[in-house]
Amino acid sequence: MENANETLRWLMSHGVEFFGPMPEPPHTKPRMHNVLPNSRAYITRLEAHARKIGVDIRLNCGAKEFLQEGGRVIGARCKDGTEIISGVTILTSGDYSASPELKNQYISDSVSKVDAMNPTATGDGHKMALDIGGRIINGDVLSGPTLRFIPPKTETLQRMLPATPLMGKIMRVALQYAPSWLLRPFVLRFTVTSMAPELDLFRNGALLINKRGERITSEATKLGTEIAQHPEKIGYVLMDQELAKRYSKWPDFIATAPGVSYAYFDDFRRTRKDIFMEASTLGDLAVKLGVERNVLATSVNSHNQDNTHQISKPPFYALGPAKSYIVLTDGGLAVNEQLQLLGENDNPVPGLYAAGSSGQGGLMLKGHGHHIGWAFTSGRLAGKNAAREALGKN
Repeated sequence: MENANETLRWLMSHGVEFFGPMPEPPHTKPRMHNVLPNSRAYITRLEAHARKIGVDIRLNCGAKEFLQEGGRVIGARCKDGTEIISGVTILTSGDYSASPELKNQYISDSVSKVDAMNPTATGDGHKMALDIGGRIINGDVLSGPTLRFIPPKTETLQRMLPATPLMGKIMRVALQYAPSWLLRPFVLRFTVTSMAPELDLFRNGALLINKRGERITSEATKLGTEIAQHPEKIGYVLMDQELAKRYSKWPDFIATAPGVSYAYFDDFRRTRKDIFMEASTLGDLAVKLGVERNVLATSVNSHNQDNTHQISKPPFYALGPAKSYIVLTDGGLAVNEQLQLLGENDNPVPGLYAAGSSGQGGLMLKGHGHHIGWAFTSGRLAGKNAAREALGKN
């Protein structure tokens, strides 16, 4: 991504603080920058700058269709009938991971039933562009379905921290100089908020059951899709003392946030008590899970017959609920190098640009930070190009 470095400097110039660069395998050099104190810093700082320069920000104006005049897009009509005239328009409506219709059309019926991490990613922008001749590239590519532990019902302290430059600076200094034993509990409370259990956990003997206590037998890579076919799309991860002990130290960890920390069994015991259950017998664990004892016993017996690791040494543990999510879809609308949306016969649609997930244009983004890097970089460049067009400087 040729302009990512400049985007990073641009964000920092607006008061966004980062900790890094951190190691990010398989990249040979440290490259991951973690925003501080939390992800709200992006919106908080950029919104402040936008308001400062007089940008008219309107909320709750869900767009329905583009407004055109003489073949040129001049704005959009909202679902409530309001018309917003912009002269030059940039589409940055995100992906369609929360659109059953588009997921079914471009991916599969089974994936269409899996919920999205971001329920607002309904693909409205894609549909609007398709209505005026746009096309989606790589519509079948997605991140997920991924099994993730549900987030806490109450907001964590870390997420409640004010996203101010001062707080970001304080956290950056703390992360740089404070001893790891002091920071680890703080960092991990954020890390394990909605993390995905490692697939090796299941390959090495953990058992996934559904809400009724029934065993889910799919191979590890397909558990995310399979759980969506079960009651309420949730499941629980079961293990015994032996497996818990194994996943209490390197190199076996339950979840990870690369470059920040690894989360082991005891980290979940301490920081996610809301999803952690322990019992001396499988019968008692069944009671805590709210499932029939005989159903759970049957599931464990079946699992033990098919796996080298036996879930047999008490105490027994359950982590969950865990739910299947699609993190995002990579199907983006076709754009040219100037990020103009391409319409009929791949001709640029006058007055319309697209950026971020909606304007991904076939770009394959794999690795931590690549999507958000593309979002800010493409958005910044599309903004520059749109401004030039609006001022008649093209």
